[in-house]
Amino acid sequence: MYLINFIISNLILLVLTLIIVLISVAYLTLFERKILSSIHYRKGPNKVGFIGLMQPFSDALKLISKEYFYPVKSNYYYYFISPMLMFFLIMSLWLLYPFYNNLLSWYLSGLYLLSIMSMGVYGLMISGWSSNSSFSMIGAIRAIAQSISYEVIFSICMLLCFFFIDSLNMYFLKNMQKYIYNLFFFWPSSLIMMISMLAEINRTPFDLVEGESELVSGFNVEYSSGGFILIFLSEYSSILFMMFLFNLMYLNSNLWGIMFYINLVILVYFVIWIRLTLPRIRYDFLMIYCWFMFLPMILILFMYMIFFLKVPFIFILF
Repeated sequence: MYLINFIISNLILLVLTLIIVLISVAYLTLFERKILSSIHYRKGPNKVGFIGLMQPFSDALKLISKEYFYPVKSNYYYYFISPMLMFFLIMSLWLLYPFYNNLLSWYLSGLYLLSIMSMGVYGLMISGWSSNSSFSMIGAIRAIAQSISYEVIFSICMLLCFFFIDSLNMYFLKNMQKYIYNLFFFWPSSLIMMISMLAEINRTPFDLVEGESELVSGFNVEYSSGGFILIFLSEYSSILFMMFLFNLMYLNSNLWGIMFYINLVILVYFVIWIRLTLPRIRYDFLMIYCWFMFLPMILILFMYMIFFLKVPFIFILF
């Protein structure tokens, strides 16, 4: 009986988490459109509901009501499944949230994060390949190269923090930042981490996978209705999750304090501000920055961290 109650309570909390994430994504889109309009000296969405607060739900109803079509020569089953795979993987990442009770919490949460993130590229790859379009195929090829390249840097930046807390449990980051933020200790790696996060979630200036001026819409050019909704939700929920992760690792680990969520909103604003400010870079520059600049820098920082942690103990032994 206790096991049944435990499973039911966990399922209820998982469903509530899913609903909260979806509502957060809906209002993230409204937040982004309001900021973009204010910079362009426009009003932005302000017709549906009070100051446009119901606009995200109106957009969702419009997308759902659109006709669902697919290319005749597409690989239909892969074309149909890939948006679901993308959405499932990004929702699986939110299980890392260290709930106070009644939900998942394990000691290898960092390893789980790296494993799920490494699978995220499959959704982009399959959707681009199965659409049987040259634009989507180029977008898929770019997604594979970009995600694999910057995932190396992302993993090493995470390992620096895990090395410091001597654990793969992300919940222990809370103890590490009790008096001072990690940002002051790891400021070079935190900057590289932010850049690699922008590349992982395909945001400006690294939005080459969805380059509208080059590839129409990239890997999702053939999707409409429900498939486009799932791709859109997975993209924007990944923005929220990455900023949540950056906040957890470098700025504030107290998830029960209001300052954590204020920092999260500031980080999301920072991502939108980067979209307003920077142009899209060339693809060869994207690869050069990764392999010839960021990777040597983060490897030097990693070796320095090992030396800093281990050498004092060697001196004590002698």
